[in-house]
Amino acid sequence: MIAELQCLPDPKGTADSAYAHVDAAIAVVRRAGLSYRVGALGTTFEGPPEAVWPVLREAHEAALKAGAGSVVSVIKVAESSGDTLSMDDLTEKYGNRP
Repeated sequence: MIAELQCLPDPKGTADSAYAHVDAAIAVVRRAGLSYRVGALGTTFEGPPEAVWPVLREAHEAALKAGAGSVVSVIKVAESSGDTLSMDDLTEKYGNRP
């Protein structure tokens, strides 16, 4: 399963760290041990569904726990019943490899 998560906390961060609440969400993805890529408008990661779904929720909640007053999360999920999809499969022809 591939997921892309864009957390839109309000506010985005604190006076000391402009994106502290976003960083808290990204830290959850990083700690999950899944393959991931942080992009300009969201973080994409992949893994088995039983690993991906909890990370989506935990990352959303992490922005709130970090101090955001509210959070809107935009989630995209891709899953196949046949061959396994990967981030590389979807982007390699464009030269977007890490």
